Amino acid sequence: MTLQESISTCFMKYADFNGRASRSEYWWFVLFTTLVGAAFSIFSEALAGLFHLAVLLPWLAAGTRRLHETNRSGLLQLLWLLPVIGWIILIVFLAQEGTASESAAA
Repeated sequence: MTLQESISTCFMKYADFNGRASRSEYWWFVLFTTLVGAAFSIFSEALAGLFHLAVLLPWLAAGTRRLHETNRSGLLQLLWLLPVIGWIILIVFLAQEGTASESAAA
């Protein structure tokens, strides 16, 4: 999946917490939000904050779908609330290779 495909997919499924997301879909979207947020912060911290608030729901939905791809609950995103250890664990989970989909196994 390319950067542009990932961005459009994540925004089209902005509140879809069901299904699965590939590693490339999730990490391209994370890269996009990070770079755009950094660019906005050059001009205004308030503008960067508004951007991050605007993409919070699509980011959470993509993260949930990514965790579903690794056969984990989307609630594991609450690990972001645990400084350092929770972040490391969650990044490892999000970076792992996904499992075969149920439809592909049939």
